[in-house]
Amino acid sequence: MKTAVILAAGMGTRLREAHADMPKGFLELGGRPIIETSIMRLEQAGISNIVIITGYAAEYYHKLALRYDGLVSITHNPEYADSGSMYSLFCARDIIGEGFLLLESDLIYESRALDVLINIDEPDAVLLSGPTKAGDEVYIETHDGLLVNMSKDCSVLASVAGELVGISKISWGLFALMKHISRDAFKSSLHYDYETDCLVAAARSWDIVCPVVQDLVWAEIDDPDHLERARTEVWPRIR
Repeated sequence: MKTAVILAAGMGTRLREAHADMPKGFLELGGRPIIETSIMRLEQAGISNIVIITGYAAEYYHKLALRYDGLVSITHNPEYADSGSMYSLFCARDIIGEGFLLLESDLIYESRALDVLINIDEPDAVLLSGPTKAGDEVYIETHDGLLVNMSKDCSVLASVAGELVGISKISWGLFALMKHISRDAFKSSLHYDYETDCLVAAARSWDIVCPVVQDLVWAEIDDPDHLERARTEVWPRIR
């Protein structure tokens, strides 16, 4: 596993006051932007090719890539204001030629999140944690450890195995299936997400394991409440 893809096209409208005109990945914790902390963790885990898919305020990521020449490259989603996360991933289809780790740019996490996925024998995996009570959680339903469904409304699931972290391991074969599924979806709308839409659809015919790390320390930062929790509770534990 040498490649990672970071989805960073979102506009971050719920956090605009906290990060002005910058992308969410440039929120600072521990004295550096969270995207740089993620890059550092990926490189330490043996990743040598990081593709960042940009959208809103892409110039910030272009400047970042210059500082990480040879490690970080940029691909742009020109439809970022009117598309979902799967379309952003689709924009990298011509430059990804192998399996990869897939991450979101607004995450903080401890290093073992990467280790679990890199070291797992199965080629395709979606990382889960135990309950976080963070708000806006995505819950995962599994059967025999394999992905079945996911939703923010746990009442629509038969059972809850854990919460979606936002870090996954995608094989070349699964990515091919995701591209096939999404091409059909894009005929109706570009608002199609990689996780709740495409991965769930792919799981109907493809085995995707869901390892659970009950005590994983992590946070997604989508709104001011998430940011406050990240600063006061999660980052101190990661540090």
